Amino acid sequence: MFLQSLVHDGDPLTSEGLFLTRGDVAGPRLQVGDLVLAAGTVREAGDSDATLTTLEADQVEVVGQVAVEPLLLARPSQDGDDWEPLEGRLVHITEPLTISGNDGLSRYGELVGSFGGRLFTPTEVAAAGPGADAVAADNARRRLVLDDGSSRRDVGTPSWLPQAPHDTKPLRTGSVVTGVTGVIDQRYGSYRLQLTDKPGAIEQAPRPAAPTVPGDRRIAGFNVLNLFNGDGAGGGFPTERGAASIDDYIRQQAKLIAVVQALDPDLAALMEIENDGYGPASAIAQFVAALNAAGPHADWRFVDAGEGPGTNPIRVGLIYRASRFSAVGKPATLTDGPFADRSRAPLAQAFRAGQGPVFVVAANHFKSKGCGDGAADADADAGDHQGCFNATRVESARRLHDWLATDPTGTGATGTLVIGDLNAYAMEDPLRLLRERGWHDAFALAGAERPYSYVWSGQSGRLDHALLDAGLAPACAAQPNGTTMPTKPRPSATARTGTTTPGVPPITIRCSWASTWPTAGYDPGHGRPARLPQRIRSAAPDRPGRPAGADGGPARTRPGTCRRGRGLPSQSTRRRHPAQQGGHHDRPRPERTRPGRGALQLPRRRPVRRHVRQRPR
Repeated sequence: MFLQSLVHDGDPLTSEGLFLTRGDVAGPRLQVGDLVLAAGTVREAGDSDATLTTLEADQVEVVGQVAVEPLLLARPSQDGDDWEPLEGRLVHITEPLTISGNDGLSRYGELVGSFGGRLFTPTEVAAAGPGADAVAADNARRRLVLDDGSSRRDVGTPSWLPQAPHDTKPLRTGSVVTGVTGVIDQRYGSYRLQLTDKPGAIEQAPRPAAPTVPGDRRIAGFNVLNLFNGDGAGGGFPTERGAASIDDYIRQQAKLIAVVQALDPDLAALMEIENDGYGPASAIAQFVAALNAAGPHADWRFVDAGEGPGTNPIRVGLIYRASRFSAVGKPATLTDGPFADRSRAPLAQAFRAGQGPVFVVAANHFKSKGCGDGAADADADAGDHQGCFNATRVESARRLHDWLATDPTGTGATGTLVIGDLNAYAMEDPLRLLRERGWHDAFALAGAERPYSYVWSGQSGRLDHALLDAGLAPACAAQPNGTTMPTKPRPSATARTGTTTPGVPPITIRCSWASTWPTAGYDPGHGRPARLPQRIRSAAPDRPGRPAGADGGPARTRPGTCRRGRGLPSQSTRRRHPAQQGGHHDRPRPERTRPGRGALQLPRRRPVRRHVRQRPR
């Protein structure tokens, strides 16, 4: 329960509100509008500097009734600490709030709102250092979490929403909420508005149509989110890091097939597919078989690298349509240096469309940002927004560049496409190194404005990239979607996989092979090219594939903050996003429980989420 003083104390830097707890003290049941006299001990409750000013009452007496009118607010000022003096106050915010994050909606009844448009990851738009620090500070100033005043987990439809999210109105990021009313507080590392009423209006972000780009060939890259198929015969569940049951696996694979059908690529690079060989019971063989069975195309093949690549439980892979591309030569991989036990081993394969020029596609998945896997020395979090293992990712980028320069496929290819999950945002050191060495960002070629493929902790950015070397870049022109890509909330589910709805690809690369490359006998056409879909997400290690057999079947298939932070008084914990501490993006949250609730009331014992204050990545 929040209390608000009727008399201002004269100090503009302090709040006129308190969070009231009564413990075992008996007293009247309080209602909104009760005028009370309360006595007790004031303390800052919570962890570290994330505290909530709390009155632990010994005595509460109702002495009357008053009307409670909210304070009207617009947006925070440029200077910053605007929320601290408002803690515990009932406010009505007139400024529109953009939904920048929605992954906590069904789980905790909360959305990340932001003033002035979408929040972007600092190192997506600025290099580590003062530039990224400035973006992080601006993000913190503009961010306000819309919460449901409750501790209950898996809430379904929050009470403050006028209707449950559904396919036509899913509350994607980029949606705009106007006219919100609630009590300002700070807990779990964020200033929050504990909503007391439904918003005045919600403008849903539309789902942009997939771009229609004329052309001859299309290449896609996406993360299959730990696609593990058990033992390939219906057993072997739960898997090491993928589906918990056969039903989860079937649902996950069906979603992935729908993504491929929607993208209609001719070749695709996959990340996070199980590293279990290439026989009939392997995950990649069964995925390709399912693609062919689902149609509309039945000529999908996979690149068979023999083993691996790499020894990580997951790998990268390449799949392609045999009527659209021919594999040239044998696949190549790199398994030493950082690719031995950190970054997933890359897979490179040369292809040709018809009698056109030979080019190489290299699928990649660099080491993640999480700090729980022995990050030390140069790989420790430097507090520069790049997370842990940045040195490993930089070395991975350097080794990848040097390796590709040696023509590892031995085909003398005219150009190379590097595609995949590099686990680094656009302005981080690994991407800067690759651009300095001559690789061209497909988004930059497109002139795309603030593209993104991923939303984490309410901030948008790109961990997925498509890079063209000097040989391929002149042949290709990229086209972004006409609008930024909105993303749906993740449903609350017990299944470990298959819970994220893929979105529209943020970019399409069109290649005019014949007009820029001398290709005797090549039938010219506009290349229809490399699309990156929104990642359907998690993060983990690697594996690849190879051309199919001559008989058309798969080859060798086997199975506020303010000056003082706030956290809610509680003794249990509810962990905040690991990314807020530079960590990786696939950690589960613990349970949270809730006692009763009432008007303007939060439970006396709401679990506190452990939060290492964000050093924004």
